[in-house]
Amino acid sequence: MKIVTIVGARPQFIKASPVSKALAQAGHQELLVHTGQHYDHKMSQVFFDQMSIPKPYKNLEVGSGPHGQQTALMLERIEQLLLQEKPDRMLVYGDTNSTLAGALAACKLQIPIAHVEAGLRSYNRQMPEEHNRVLTDHCSDLLFCPTQTAIDNLAKEGMQNGVKLVGDTMYDAVLQFTEIANQHSTALRDLDLTPKQYVLATVHRAYNTDVPENLRSIMSALVQLGLTVVFPVHPRTRARLDALDGHAPDTPTIKMVEPVSYLDMLVLEQNAKLILTDSGGMQKEAYFFGVPCVTLRPETEWVETVDAGWNVIADTDPEKIIAAVRDKAWPTTAPPPVFGTGDAAHNIAAHLSEAPH
Repeated sequence: MKIVTIVGARPQFIKASPVSKALAQAGHQELLVHTGQHYDHKMSQVFFDQMSIPKPYKNLEVGSGPHGQQTALMLERIEQLLLQEKPDRMLVYGDTNSTLAGALAACKLQIPIAHVEAGLRSYNRQMPEEHNRVLTDHCSDLLFCPTQTAIDNLAKEGMQNGVKLVGDTMYDAVLQFTEIANQHSTALRDLDLTPKQYVLATVHRAYNTDVPENLRSIMSALVQLGLTVVFPVHPRTRARLDALDGHAPDTPTIKMVEPVSYLDMLVLEQNAKLILTDSGGMQKEAYFFGVPCVTLRPETEWVETVDAGWNVIADTDPEKIIAAVRDKAWPTTAPPPVFGTGDAAHNIAAHLSEAPH
């Protein structure tokens, strides 16, 4: 089967790595297309270098821009590629503009669509990602769900055909790359960190970066913690911090560093005392490693992590963030295996093989 896979952002590179390997093993021909949504080396190329993801068949080089403009450029260029290649199936991941553009282009050309990480819902329609994932699900023929909750969400919207519980491909990636990360990463030494003696923080969503009040509140909480905080700064977040008129933290306890590679991030995550983030992927990786997580948003798609007691929703309220870090009693037993057993990529490849061409 000839499959066009669309990726464009950091989380999608991680999700695609084990699936690309499984597709090759199953005998499928995959054309991996990079939209260029993330184009900084530290946010893009380093993933292909470290994770043995196939070199992109084509980079559409769309770059950044307003949502409508970016999505439209992707849609136009993906459509041209699909007309040229005539694939049997389109494979998309997650909830980015790249995801939606790929799904829409394939839908208009009546090319069957498979959506990895289908069925996620925050039920917050102010999030661009929520619109992307809902529209993509309703365009898709095969909906690969990471959890039972995702299946239940689709059922509420009347979608039951083509829905498959496959597990989470990010868990596959963590199992595949953690040992490699531990062997090769020098992040702890480079940053002079002691395991379990620091907090790891990331902020990148528009809800936080584009609302100065929210960004100030988060930075205030990080300063007040009085703990060593490692803060890899997303390029967009860096620009917003620079515009805060001196509100970027000026304290030796906060180590603001450039974005780190996937392998370095795995090492930083598993050795952190606690993780503060607005990233859905990092919420899951914290859960996989059994590291407590505080989510810097008013809700999460990954409700399983909250239900299991390993994740607290603090939004941007400094008091809630500080209380979660200092006072929360975290579980003492391993997180329940709600994200599968590490064979999501194999399951996806198998279901694609069963599907009509």
